[in-house]
Amino acid sequence: MTAGPHTTHVRVRYAETDQQGVAHHAQYFVWMEAGRVAFLRDLGFPYDRVEAEGTMFPVVEASCRYMSPVRFEEEVEVETRCRSVRSRGVVFDYDFRVAGRLVATGSTSLVALGPDRRPVRIPEALARALDRGTL
Repeated sequence: MTAGPHTTHVRVRYAETDQQGVAHHAQYFVWMEAGRVAFLRDLGFPYDRVEAEGTMFPVVEASCRYMSPVRFEEEVEVETRCRSVRSRGVVFDYDFRVAGRLVATGSTSLVALGPDRRPVRIPEALARALDRGTL
């Protein structure tokens, strides 16, 4: 697979909503992770394998801009793109849509850490795969 936008679908569960049936703002960060993990898996780099091989990718920065509420039982399309890859870090962007309507955008920055929890270079094969997916 060539890298590029990756789409993941999530259905808003009742537990993810407030009393008005609107998805809680924190859920978008959970959905970003779901999109990012699926993106990596479909590139051929399942996250559990990457970790087992000694590289972890904690999120060091995250943001989300909300434009329209998402409600219980709506299906959210999470489009994940790799914006940039550096030697030790990667930035992902996300668009959230419901029925084709853009409802939010987000971004996460991750850093590569080794088993000792110190910054390391992103494994070369993964960096190349991610680089094919940058904007």
